[in-house]
Amino acid sequence: MKAVYVKEFGGAENLELREVENPPRTAGKEVLVNVKASALNRADLLQRKGFYPAPEGFPERILGLEFAGEVSEIGAEVANFNPGDRVFGITAGGAQAEFLLSDESLLASIPENLSFTEAAAVPEAFITAHDAIFTNARLKENETLMIHAVGSGVGLAALQLAKARNIKVIGTSRTADKLEKCEKLGLDFGIVTGGVSFDANPKIFAELVQHLNAEKGIDVILDLVGAAYFQANLESLNLKGRLILVGTTSGAKAELNFSQVMSKRLKIIGTVLRSRAGGEKAEATAAFAAEVVPLLADGTLKPNIDQIFKIEEIQKAHEYLESNASFGKVVLEF
Repeated sequence: MKAVYVKEFGGAENLELREVENPPRTAGKEVLVNVKASALNRADLLQRKGFYPAPEGFPERILGLEFAGEVSEIGAEVANFNPGDRVFGITAGGAQAEFLLSDESLLASIPENLSFTEAAAVPEAFITAHDAIFTNARLKENETLMIHAVGSGVGLAALQLAKARNIKVIGTSRTADKLEKCEKLGLDFGIVTGGVSFDANPKIFAELVQHLNAEKGIDVILDLVGAAYFQANLESLNLKGRLILVGTTSGAKAELNFSQVMSKRLKIIGTVLRSRAGGEKAEATAAFAAEVVPLLADGTLKPNIDQIFKIEEIQKAHEYLESNASFGKVVLEF
């Protein structure tokens, strides 16, 4: 089968489309998926550079964390899928290949109104966002959500999911044009950051946020950026606010004021999807299938696709995602 392969860890020029061995025959609850499309994630860029190795049991040099395709074979114990079914899901690696083995618990049925290309833009972003803001942070309908990097794949998914429940959303982005696009998806207020760290003057940022939010703090902050916003986040959170940490693009270390956290009774929650045990991923996928897929099926939620590349254009796709110009997902078609 053909697969995106990292010849040497480093730049995008080290990527190629290579013939590799097919996965082994299905067994038990395994499903063999003929992948029709996949999407790029920041983790792919890091793995390509050698900074984010795949978990044990997953290919070191074949990239890809999400996919959409058609069931080719099923194991003897598979109960929910049959050959020919259209499915999408997440994996810890190897999704950018023609065939992929997956446990059936990590798959969901693609709604009829979505193409394979559209479906490929969904799993990683929407499962991560849903699990972060609702399962972990327990965001409620009468609360306010702030999303750092709201124009990213996970940010746009979180924005749509929150607005589907009529939740007020404040978003930050490096550029005003991304915030303008987010307004069409229901963003209530946007803050242009220009990539500036607010650690030096976190109170100024908090005052701006409160001004936008009727002089109230924020209940849940989804931080897809990292250390640059940490102090500003603590200042901006409401009493019993929850900060959920998902990304570290601006750094992974920051100073913590224990007294501030204790006095406001804050919760700081870290989450990651890729390295979770299979059972935990299955729970997140089940919640996605039950609560998110129906909203995709009726058009309430829509995939956020920025650019589509053929799998042969993998180098260009990586270069584009690395440019930070994308608004939404970069998808690869086989």
